[in-house]
Amino acid sequence: MVDNPPDYELADRMALTTAAQVKAIGHPLRTTILQLLHERAATVTELAAAVERPKSTVAHHVDVLTRNGLLQVVRTRRVRAIEERFYGRTARMFHVAAEPSPAGGEESGDFNDFEVAARESAAAFGQGRLWGFIRHARISEEQASRFWERMAELVAEYDRLPRSGETMYGFAIGIYPTDHPTLPAPE
Repeated sequence: MVDNPPDYELADRMALTTAAQVKAIGHPLRTTILQLLHERAATVTELAAAVERPKSTVAHHVDVLTRNGLLQVVRTRRVRAIEERFYGRTARMFHVAAEPSPAGGEESGDFNDFEVAARESAAAFGQGRLWGFIRHARISEEQASRFWERMAELVAEYDRLPRSGETMYGFAIGIYPTDHPTLPAPE
């Protein structure tokens, strides 16, 4: 196994600046394809086998991701008379840009990672295999920012873990303001 997946060169981060890019990652099968390619480059045939879908369906979704700059061909090999393409992500992490695109198009919408995590973790919760914490603290925005930087380092460490085992584990972290009440300052 590769010590620092995936097995090809890619950027650390890429800003999604168009609505088409955000829409491209919004489809569950395309998200799964991107997750699989975080481990190593793969052909459409390998991806189709992994997701148990027809090659034509997977090829369509790979094409959408490629057209929108989220996937690229990272290598090829000749198999008989056919050139087989291995696809890889263009970045380890994609994030939705907060600004409108330079062409003046519509602003990209964002998606809620915790909504995705909640949906993915439902089965694990039912099986008693969900580990999680939620904590609340009244802290300054600066403290929240510093804490988030430390969490981002932990995410980077998780991304670099050697791939092994039979089960794909999700990892969701975040920090967000709430409308929880707070006690008044003591007199």
